[in-house]
Amino acid sequence: PLGLLRLGQLALGAAFWVTVAAHKYEGAAHFALFAAVLVWLLTLALFGLSLLGRWALVPWLGSRWLLTNLVHDLGLGVGLYAAATGIMGHKAQQKSYCNLPGYSQHCLYGAYLSASVCGGIAACLYLFSGLYCLSRRCRDQRDII
Repeated sequence: PLGLLRLGQLALGAAFWVTVAAHKYEGAAHFALFAAVLVWLLTLALFGLSLLGRWALVPWLGSRWLLTNLVHDLGLGVGLYAAATGIMGHKAQQKSYCNLPGYSQHCLYGAYLSASVCGGIAACLYLFSGLYCLSRRCRDQRDII
């Protein structure tokens, strides 16, 4: 189940930051984009090492791989994606006026709203994978498999 959650996290994370990066953004959206790309890259690294079974090669973290995944999912994934989702939701609310018929300027409302939805779903996926790792940790298991 963790592999499928990781694939979903990678897909939704990529959708989030591609949507934000493909449109004009300013202000706090810079942080949202930074947070999404950072978490996405770390998730890609964790997924690659887990898929190849090479987590033992990572110094200090390899022996604590389940704990590493737990901290990544609950701390970084949920925390940063929740913040990024809040930022993009706030920016979508600020641009909601341009969604009116007859508005002639380029409207960023749809881009910000879709990024916010992708970020919210990604945060939920990180929460589910974090809870899965936490349940394995509570059963005194040390590996993610």
